[in-house]
Amino acid sequence: MLSFKDLNQQNLRPAQREWAAETAEKIRCKVAETSRHAAGKVPYSTVNGVFDDLSANIDSWCSGFWSALMWLMYTETQDESYAELARGVERKQDRCFRDFIGMSHDAGFRWLPTAVADFRLTGNPDSRQRGLHAATILAGRYIPACQIIRAWDGQPEPGQPDNRGWGIIDCMMNLPILYWATEETKDSRFRQIAMRHADRVMTTFVRADGSCEHIVAFDPDTGEKVRTYGGQGYADGSSWTRGQAWGLYGFTLSYIHTGKIAYLDTAKQIAHYFMANIPESGLIPVDFRQPPEPAWEDSTAAAIAACGLLELARRVDEGERQLYLNGALCLLKALSEKRCVFDLSNEAIVQKCSARYHEERHEYNIIYGDSYFAEAIFKLNGNDFLLW
Repeated sequence: MLSFKDLNQQNLRPAQREWAAETAEKIRCKVAETSRHAAGKVPYSTVNGVFDDLSANIDSWCSGFWSALMWLMYTETQDESYAELARGVERKQDRCFRDFIGMSHDAGFRWLPTAVADFRLTGNPDSRQRGLHAATILAGRYIPACQIIRAWDGQPEPGQPDNRGWGIIDCMMNLPILYWATEETKDSRFRQIAMRHADRVMTTFVRADGSCEHIVAFDPDTGEKVRTYGGQGYADGSSWTRGQAWGLYGFTLSYIHTGKIAYLDTAKQIAHYFMANIPESGLIPVDFRQPPEPAWEDSTAAAIAACGLLELARRVDEGERQLYLNGALCLLKALSEKRCVFDLSNEAIVQKCSARYHEERHEYNIIYGDSYFAEAIFKLNGNDFLLW
């Protein structure tokens, strides 16, 4: 496997290396300032350019991404202040365990970039305990008949769909906490559950053209695939871009943690679909199949896909490497030149993010846009730390 330092030296032109270094420095400088302003917060978005605070809603699936950004900054600088800011989030998340709130399929999003990152980087035993606790709860969501991890809780209300057998493409990004749990405990059950989920997603979510469903509903008793839902995309059968990015990066991660070639091939298939649909501008819509107007964007999809493409680039044969690297560069340069704010007029970096197609609010700041953009740029600049 090629290191990111070697990828940088061997596959980037001098001007591209200079751009990556300059962009990484812009991120470091901005976050150095905004992290001081946001001390004690768990940011999600901004209000009048200032970070809001998720602390009262710590059960949000987005609660770990500020910590992710802090640990990334720690790996770049070795500055202990970032570790302490990250741990502040981790400690707040303990309320989720205590009160058993928000314990959905998103355990990986919430505890990989908080507790597990802390343990990997510092050896903190309390963080190890938190990570294993989260992984055990996630494993308990596995539905044997469906061979998937259940997405959300809640009993179906009259007239509403029964979600007991629902799986979503996002969960591919949560599987690494199960792979880590097996590595840490030598208990193979975590890994088995993760791989069975990934195998089922390959056959029921990924379409022949490389695009992905967002939601697939299974009968929780028989495991039969019942139907699909458009979820956060434009419509059933459309192509929600962040979902495509979750699939691209998620299958790449499952390959990294297991070595199963089918996962690598699936990641490539989704990557080819994603790259083939990148607009000439390099700016990513909320859904690749949405109407031309309104032309809503989701910059988070671009940042997440770039991370996956970079991890693919260093794990494929030399003849394929440049294809994925060029795709990541296209996305990252479009973001940095057209959709990033590096001064303090807005505490967030990445602009024009959208959580879903059918919502009243579009094109605002979302913290995982900043987290994945920083992750991708730091990778491109030679940082090998893998949060996931």
